[in-house]
Amino acid sequence: MESLDNPLLNDNRNYDFTKESFYTRAEFPIISEWINTGAKIIDLGCGNGSLLKYLEEKKSVKSEGLEISQSGVDFCLENKLKARRAAIDELQTYANYGNQEFDYAICNVTIQMLMYPEILIQEMKRISRYQIISFPNFAYFENRLELLLCGVMPQKMLYKYRWYNTGHIHQLSIRDFLKLCDHHKIKIIKEKHLGFFGRLADFFRPNLFSKVAIYLCQTK
Repeated sequence: MESLDNPLLNDNRNYDFTKESFYTRAEFPIISEWINTGAKIIDLGCGNGSLLKYLEEKKSVKSEGLEISQSGVDFCLENKLKARRAAIDELQTYANYGNQEFDYAICNVTIQMLMYPEILIQEMKRISRYQIISFPNFAYFENRLELLLCGVMPQKMLYKYRWYNTGHIHQLSIRDFLKLCDHHKIKIIKEKHLGFFGRLADFFRPNLFSKVAIYLCQTK
């Protein structure tokens, strides 16, 4: 049983990549499919560079990453991936990037962990021709049931963390994301949904059946 006396137990507010190796997530092949070979990309919240490495191998991209965790940046540099430490929801982070400098700006399952997600969206739109954003859908039906029946923050959505030791500070649903895109004049080109009902969600009620949503976007 988890000890409530140790708030740092199973904590993902400050990721430590010192004991991790490269990994693959279900989003990676989808993101790769949407990206042109040889494209110039930036991965915002790149972690230990696993997606960067995957895309370099699959699509020969010219890539770089931004990551708040120094251990993640160190792992990238040790493995010859271009990365630097920066907060991806602060304007000064993007000061040296020109308009549409990148073909694609990617933020994979990180937007819900930011204090200022609107700054991320604004700058992704400015520095890239296309934007790829993925996030856990808080309106997934299992989360709704857990909140309704148990009256607690859904553990499935928090991936076994607790409400107090998770970095997921701005949970959002697909409807929330669509409203954000509309506000920032972002056009959705493609979408894909993951989870047990992912294929159903691709065509029917994604806000209910999608566990993780992935969107390819472009400025309107």
